Amino acid sequence: MRGVSAWRLAAAAAVLSTGIGVCAPMAHADAPGTVIAVIPQADGFHGMSGAQVIDYWTQGVGGVPQPASGALYLPEGDVPAGGWPVIAYDHGTTGLGAGCGGQSDPAGAPWPESQAAQDVFLRHLVAQGYAVVAPDYLGLGRFDTGPHPYLGIDTEATATLDLLRAARSVRSDLSPVWVAAGMSQGGQAALGTGHRQASYAPELDFRGTIAIDPESDVEKVAPLLGPGNPDRVSGGILGFSVSILAGLRAARPDAQVDNYLTPLGRQVIDEIGTLCQDAIDERVADLTLGQLLSRPLSEEPLRSVMADYMTVPTSGYDAPILLLVNATDRTVPSPLHAALAAQFTANGVNYTPVVGTGKHCELNQAMIAAIDEFLARAR
Repeated sequence: MRGVSAWRLAAAAAVLSTGIGVCAPMAHADAPGTVIAVIPQADGFHGMSGAQVIDYWTQGVGGVPQPASGALYLPEGDVPAGGWPVIAYDHGTTGLGAGCGGQSDPAGAPWPESQAAQDVFLRHLVAQGYAVVAPDYLGLGRFDTGPHPYLGIDTEATATLDLLRAARSVRSDLSPVWVAAGMSQGGQAALGTGHRQASYAPELDFRGTIAIDPESDVEKVAPLLGPGNPDRVSGGILGFSVSILAGLRAARPDAQVDNYLTPLGRQVIDEIGTLCQDAIDERVADLTLGQLLSRPLSEEPLRSVMADYMTVPTSGYDAPILLLVNATDRTVPSPLHAALAAQFTANGVNYTPVVGTGKHCELNQAMIAAIDEFLARAR
């Protein structure tokens, strides 16, 4: 993944030619789901034709309206009776700063292998005859609204649902039939979206959720961490850990995150709020979590606030779930996937698990076939 500086260079060039760039927060706020702007994209944007970037209002932290951005990808050919069915796709971890979301970035901007793999998946969905809406999430797109509330399941859901509403308000050829889908952080976001839609967007015809190696139950593991285990969390896992703390601090002052940090920890959290994930990982590459924490994360109020902020719902779904997990996943370890599945089973959730043995979010042929079958039934 790349730092925000590379995106800003690409965005600056795009401003001259297409008018796309990082925008300051809007002075006037409209209702969530209201369109701010629609910007057609040249052919080849994320490898597709006819894409549009949509700026829109969403319900941000604490219900405050904030501007956000995302993309709409449309299939080619004749519109089917009733319109194109829609997949709301939520992306994986990309960082905390403006320009890091990866969906509304200018065509031709360089993206890492992980983003390229997601684009391949999106192209597969569009080729199957689905329109796709893909939010950047709050704070990661074209508007500088402060650090992204990373893994904040509430704003992930509202960013997704409000983009879906915004897209349907400007495209009469979109069906009310839709499915939520996502990888990694996006798998968590898609589950949160599928759970929230019944109360937030009941006017739409929701058919189910596809979650690929979703983040889950991290809030149960995090309380085990503290200054007493300095060598156990470092490298890429530390990048995710500090991103959670930065997002939590930005979204939930009641967590009192600074009270759990050393002076170095506060410095790091201050610095990473504008960075993309590669730059965050680089910043903490020579550190351990023990150097950054002054108190165990098991203490209150942080423990309870963190659980409220990021926990995946494990009951109360009104549509089926396709849960795709890799037993050899090292980013979201398989015991966490197993815990999520066990909770779904215990609570009578209608879900179908498919297990692979690839890397994080890698899809084998059985998984792809399961996705296609799930979508065919959803239509």
